Amino acid sequence: MKQMKGIAGRQTKLDSLLKGERPLSKLERWAVERLLRDFETGADRGLIWREDEAVRVCGFFEKGLKHWQGRQFVGKAFILSPWQSECIVAPLFGWYREEAKGEPSRRFREVYVEVPRKNGKSVLAAGVGLFAFVADGESGAEVYCVATKRDQAKIVFRDATEMVKASKELSQRIQIYRTGLTCDKWSSSFQPLSADYNTLDGLKTHCALVDELHRHRDRQLWDVIVTSTGARRQPIIFAITTAGTDQLSVCYVERDYVRRILDPADPAEDDTILGYIATIDDGDDWADPASWAKANPNLGVSIEIEYVEKECKKARETPSYQNTFRRYHLDEWTQQETRWLDMGAWDACAGEKIEPGAFKGKPCWAGLDLSTTIDLTAFVICWALEDGRYALWPEFWIPEYEMAERERRDRVPYRAWVREGWVHATPGNVVDYSFVRARVRELAKEYKVEEVAFDPYNATHLCQELQDEDGLKLTEHRQGYLSMSPPAKEFERLVKQGRIWHGGNPVLRWNADCVEITSDPAQNIKPVKPERERSGKRIDGIVAAIMALGRALTRVKRSVYAREGRGIRTL
Repeated sequence: MKQMKGIAGRQTKLDSLLKGERPLSKLERWAVERLLRDFETGADRGLIWREDEAVRVCGFFEKGLKHWQGRQFVGKAFILSPWQSECIVAPLFGWYREEAKGEPSRRFREVYVEVPRKNGKSVLAAGVGLFAFVADGESGAEVYCVATKRDQAKIVFRDATEMVKASKELSQRIQIYRTGLTCDKWSSSFQPLSADYNTLDGLKTHCALVDELHRHRDRQLWDVIVTSTGARRQPIIFAITTAGTDQLSVCYVERDYVRRILDPADPAEDDTILGYIATIDDGDDWADPASWAKANPNLGVSIEIEYVEKECKKARETPSYQNTFRRYHLDEWTQQETRWLDMGAWDACAGEKIEPGAFKGKPCWAGLDLSTTIDLTAFVICWALEDGRYALWPEFWIPEYEMAERERRDRVPYRAWVREGWVHATPGNVVDYSFVRARVRELAKEYKVEEVAFDPYNATHLCQELQDEDGLKLTEHRQGYLSMSPPAKEFERLVKQGRIWHGGNPVLRWNADCVEITSDPAQNIKPVKPERERSGKRIDGIVAAIMALGRALTRVKRSVYAREGRGIRTL
């Protein structure tokens, strides 16, 4: 009877999360609904709910741990928020699975928690680690705070250490040292651990608290930790993170698997992994306070709305800070660490569909960015219009070979783009420049191309042919700060003013969403691709567009009223 009442109580609390005032994202809603389904169908899968264990672990937090940081929290009991208790702590320690031999063992072996900053994930992880350290009945337990750098690993470890100091009972049972904690009663240890994975072969991990998983460049440390749990009967890998940028990382792979587990329409099922992701949904307005509430389950508890308002205002006024705000405070995976172009402003520049035939006979300028083996090749034509706007017409090429693999790597629909005419596919495993030359020659005949700017790297032979045999005027446009900074700054300004007309080309939009900038001490800028060798991100169309705009700006004469909305004035 007590067990049934406990289950009913858990269901009521989960229902309250679904029906509460705070809006839930699709992923968070799926997580709650999955936990509700478990109470209905878990027994059929050999799962056992132990309300006594769920109560015990929540009591460990709320009666045994105290906060040590935050003016409003210092010295107070660690009262779990409903999302912490009902979606993470209680299910992690309350669900068991039947074993063919011996006692039931804990169901969940891995936990993935992705929430924005300041939502209390570090102290939550520290509490889970302390319970596994001294209250889980595991003799010789090895608990590790894991991160790519030791300073990062010490964050969760420091939270755990300070909570031990604040607890009279725990401080009597746990010995505190500079390099770790020990518990003589259970012969257990609790230590920070960084990415020196070549020295970690002897681990026998009972609980690993993996901090900021999105910062892990590869999966070596993760795999070392996973394989080190093999000798334990019911280990826990507890990963916490905010959103990242690298969609080829171990974090995104784990996240994607968790998303599939949570998705009721996806056939992927894994009863050993517990997932909770608080974020916003596609299409949500990142500047809307309703979106802030959706992404931050602890809004008004550990994170104040005034703080989020301040950070949002900064992101509105500084496009380069927008991605930081969206990643760290809305848990939104972005294409890069630092956004250069405001994508809201970019989308507002789409305008109606561009019909390049309408510009026949009007002078235009072009930029050509030739690819290496994996990049796009881009050719962008720029027309200076009488209303002060600049119209862009991009053409792209990609190798036909292994296009499906390229889609997987870059996470964009190349084959659909080829079918729809946004991208040209050339035979082979590298872009065939003869196809590029033929198309550029065709465009030059159709339109009045005054000049083609090109990056001389890897382009000498083709550009020589275009100039000597096809009669085009070619101008070198190197990719250094001095060459790229003036047109790049003007490109950004024109986007903000709504004076770049791109017609909504999806490939160019993807490039715009990927591009970062870097600057020199003199504040000159140039566009760069994030994580060039790993990211699967391409910026070639934007580079070609900047070069084309640069030639247009040097040649077009504008009236003295240009800065009143009629274009650029050249004296």
